[in-house]
Amino acid sequence: MASFATILSYETPSLLKTAANFGRLNEIPNGSTRTSSTPLIRMKIKATATQVTDSSSAFQPLLVNGEPIAIPLKTTQFPVFKFDEYMSTKAKMVDKALNEAVPVQYPKKIHRAMRYSLLAGGKRVRPVLCLASCELVGGDESLAIPAACAVEMIHTMSLIHDDLPCMDNDDLRRGKPTNHKAFGEETAVLAGDALLSLAFEHVAAKTTKVVSPERVVRAITELGSAVGSLGLVAGQMVDIQSEGKEVTLRELEYIHVHKTAKLLEASVVCGAIIGGAGEGEVERMRKYARCIGLLFQVVDDILDVTKSSEELGKTAGKDLASDKATYPKLMGIEGAKNFAAELVAQAVQELAHFDVARAAPLYYLANYIASRQT
Repeated sequence: MASFATILSYETPSLLKTAANFGRLNEIPNGSTRTSSTPLIRMKIKATATQVTDSSSAFQPLLVNGEPIAIPLKTTQFPVFKFDEYMSTKAKMVDKALNEAVPVQYPKKIHRAMRYSLLAGGKRVRPVLCLASCELVGGDESLAIPAACAVEMIHTMSLIHDDLPCMDNDDLRRGKPTNHKAFGEETAVLAGDALLSLAFEHVAAKTTKVVSPERVVRAITELGSAVGSLGLVAGQMVDIQSEGKEVTLRELEYIHVHKTAKLLEASVVCGAIIGGAGEGEVERMRKYARCIGLLFQVVDDILDVTKSSEELGKTAGKDLASDKATYPKLMGIEGAKNFAAELVAQAVQELAHFDVARAAPLYYLANYIASRQT
């Protein structure tokens, strides 16, 4: 496995300090023993006693050593926040906008294929992050709707292509047959291509003139860098090359930072840019997003080995079957959960610099990502 000049891309001082304190483990879940040249890490963190409660929220607490962890935003208590209602309302708004953005027109097969995956449900975490970030910095969420849709179009493209036989070769996505199973491989490739190009067109054409052209261009640039050869494509490429090979934690982080976290980061940063954020605010939001982006993949890896296909709505155990490197494989289940908890703590620290009420959705979104069950 080649080394990468750009690893680590998330060189946040506090995370690097924590990484320096990682210990070694000898055993990995499949029972094999790691070589001394590839360190395995376990995070040590202290659970706080303060709990931010919300009886309306259905997500489960993150467990470390069998105990739930609550990570407050420093000493600030958030007001009661109806997280489930918030997510449902925002998701419906995004779904309506996506439905309008991709009407059925000639040629009908390609547009039906695009809509099949784009409107197949899902939690809409990325577009909701975009809207919440816009509101956090004082912008109206309506300004960020085109960017939120664009992020979901790009994400859907990545899922369609990721499921193809030449990639992960999966038959199930969001509880339905994957796009190539429903429409054929040729149409699936073209549907992904069409969604990717439409994403940039949509931001450019549909973002209101209230947002300055300079900010629209910055948002488009952010999206492009997240998905290109130094972003999502880079992560996917290295992931493919790493199958069946010994991968270090730094190399695994490179894969997931680029394959998963970059687009989550773009979701947050685009929302902040369009909402009128200053440079300092954009950078704080970027740091928040970097943590939750990596967190999303850590949790995804945990769920892949702890949940069934029926529970996930996609094929479980695929990474283990293809001998891919994952956080549970390299760190153990408890080590991966510890790492996830540390990422949540780092993410919410960045929110301390914003208005508490406006930051509440992003606080709950971080904890939701950490504690999601599907």
